[in-house]
Amino acid sequence: MTSTPDPNPVRWLLEVTAAAAPADLAAFEAQRQLLRSAAQYDQVSRTWWAYLGVLDVRALDVLQRLYEAARRFGTEVTVRAIVAPDAWKGPCFTVAGELAALASAQADRGRSLGQLPIS
Repeated sequence: MTSTPDPNPVRWLLEVTAAAAPADLAAFEAQRQLLRSAAQYDQVSRTWWAYLGVLDVRALDVLQRLYEAARRFGTEVTVRAIVAPDAWKGPCFTVAGELAALASAQADRGRSLGQLPIS
């Protein structure tokens, strides 16, 4: 029995965000200097964000900068898996890749052995 490859495999990204900490102008400028080369800034939500589609040196630098901002300024950092937007042209994790395995492992956390996932 053969299977045909999925013509539209799901492509995943890690979306990493850091909510800007309330700060005076000098502290905010220090946050901006730390994060400007690693993430985009959304002024409306006051959130720094970046998409990661591969775990490489750049991804590690982005994560390190976001967590450094959390340590120094009290920003709140989140990481979540999202489906890549259609317009995304960069690298992506695929269903068969390591991000899918990580997402599955996270979903299994707290579930009893043999208990089926709820869909």
